[in-house]
Amino acid sequence: MQELRAIAIAAIASLGLSLLSAGTASAADEKPLNVPAPTPASPPAPAAAQPPPAAGAGSGSGSAWSAQVAPAKPGEGITLDAHQTELVHQVSGYFSGLDTLQGNFVQTGADNKRMKGKFYVKRPGRFRFDYARPSRQIVVSDGHYLAIQDLDLNNEDRVSLDDTPFRLLLRKDVDLVRDARIMEVQESADLLVIGLVDKNPDTPGQIKLFMSTKPALELKEWVTKDAQGLDTRVQVSDLTKAAELDAELFKIKAVGRPMGTP
Repeated sequence: MQELRAIAIAAIASLGLSLLSAGTASAADEKPLNVPAPTPASPPAPAAAQPPPAAGAGSGSGSAWSAQVAPAKPGEGITLDAHQTELVHQVSGYFSGLDTLQGNFVQTGADNKRMKGKFYVKRPGRFRFDYARPSRQIVVSDGHYLAIQDLDLNNEDRVSLDDTPFRLLLRKDVDLVRDARIMEVQESADLLVIGLVDKNPDTPGQIKLFMSTKPALELKEWVTKDAQGLDTRVQVSDLTKAAELDAELFKIKAVGRPMGTP
C-alpha cells in the first residue's frame, strides 16, 4: 500500500484527469510531450494572508489520490489576462461536459516504474482505476469517499473525496476560475497546459493538466507532485465517452469481497 501511495499520481485528470477520442495508440508508446513556452502573465496581485494547510498536509509518503500531496505556498498563482481566462473557462467546460468515460491508463512514478490498467469515470464524483497484475490494486470513488485498496495485502486507505485535489474536476459544476488558483498557463499550436491548486486551504494538492487542442480540446495526461517534490505522471488512451457504466463499478466494497457481493 505504501508503494501505491508513493507512486500513484493523476493526475488526471485527471484527473494524466488523453481524454482523447478513442484511438489505437497505447499511452505506453507515446513520446514525451513537447511542452510549450509559458504564456506571459500579469504579475500576481497582492495576496491576503491565508490559513496554513491542514495538519499533516504535505507530509508522509504522498499520493496521487489522497490529500497528502505538496501544498502551494499562500498567495501563489498568476493573475489571468483575458485570453488566459478564456482558456481556463474552456478547460472547465470540457470537464463539465463529460458524463461517462472509460479507457486505459499508464502511471509513471518518479522512479520511472510504470503501472497500467483500466479506468472508469462517471461524473459527478465517481471513478475507478483497476491496476493490472501483478499490482492487484484498486482506487475507487463513490462520489463521497475515495478508497485505495490493495487486494494482496487485504487493506484499504479511505479519505473524503472533498479532501483530494480531484474534487475540482469531478464536481457537478466545474469552474476552475472560481475554485482554483491557476499556477501556470502554457499554450502551443496543439497543446494546452494548466497548472492549478484548489483555493480551499483544507484541500492541498497541485495538479498539472495536459490538454490536446486538435482536433478538439481533450485531456491527454496529468501530473501531480507529492510532499517530497516528486512527480507522478498518468497518461490515458483508447477512450470511450458514450458508454453506460455499471453503478457497481463505483461502490466501495469491503476488501476481500468480489464485485457483486452485497
